[in-house]
This record gives sequence, C-alpha cells and structure tokens, in this order.
Amino acid sequence: MSALVLAASAGNVLTWVVWFGAALACVASGIAVVSFSNPFYSALALIGNLASLAVLYLLLSAEFVAAAQVLVYAGAVVVMFLFVIAYVGPQREEAWSGGPSWKTLGAVLASGALLIEIVIAISLAAEGSLGHDSTVTAAFGTPSYIGQLFLTDHLLAFEITSIVLLIAAIGGVILGAHTRRVESGQVEK
Repeated sequence: MSALVLAASAGNVLTWVVWFGAALACVASGIAVVSFSNPFYSALALIGNLASLAVLYLLLSAEFVAAAQVLVYAGAVVVMFLFVIAYVGPQREEAWSGGPSWKTLGAVLASGALLIEIVIAISLAAEGSLGHDSTVTAAFGTPSYIGQLFLTDHLLAFEITSIVLLIAAIGGVILGAHTRRVESGQVEK
C-alpha cells in the first residue's frame, strides 16, 4: 500500500515539474516573441510558445485541443507568418526612435481598455461560480463536442477569425508588392 502511495505522489511531483517547465517556457518564449528585433526569430519563438501551450493543454487532459494547437497554430499559422516575413523582407526600424508616437500611445491605451473590458466580462459572466467545483462530462474536449460548440454557440467568432486570417494574408501580399515597387523605384511620389 505504501509503495502505491509513493508511486502516486511521484507522479504528482512529475506533473508539477512538467507544469512549471511548460509555464516557464511559455512565459520566456512569449517575452522572446515581443523582444526579438528579427521577425524570423520572433516567429520561431512563437512556435516555442505555442508548443508549450500544447503541453499545458495535455496536462489539462485536453488532447484534441493540444493537437489542434500544434497543427493549426504552430503549423499553419506560423508558416503563414514566416511566408509573409520572407515575402515582405526585413524592415529596419529603430525602437522608440524619437520617443513614442501617437500610434504607440493609442495602442497602449486601447490594449489597456481591452484588458479592463475582458476582466469585467469574465467577472460578470462567472457570477461567483469560479470558487465552486463544477462537473466536467466525459464528452468535454472531444472533437464532436468542440465541433458542436464551434458550429452552434461560437459560429460567429469562428467565421470572423477565418475572415481576419484571410485579410491578414491579403494584407501581407499587398505590403510585399508595395515594398518591392518602392525598392525598384516604380512608385510615384
């Protein structure tokens, strides 16, 4: 009996070690994404961030979400980012040259307002239920359950996401074409 308890506690310790390792990798790669000046290295750090998130999903017993995280985001979306980076080419800009612009201040204010809105929306939607135990059914996290949620409750958000990704791809092609015309001197001033 004591060997069984010891084995169970060793598994629990291993779970915590993997969780802390994945959480540390997630935070470190997230910082690397925004701090690297080379966009190619930022995209590679994003792959590390998405992979560490997949490990955290595995620890939550959400195997389908972890697989989708790796296949869809770390695979397809980051490949699209790398394609756009390679197509547009390197952009050399000095960070904070001349102080923060009105665009930077506007972005900081907008992201702060968005953060406050998210916190308020989650607290209103939770209504004190975060402190109570909830039951999770066996169907939770299965492909059929996630598909049902995507195509019923979250259909609008799912379709808006696909449109935003399409617009991002088109924008990358337009920026790349404009950059190539500027470099060759074909743009009228």
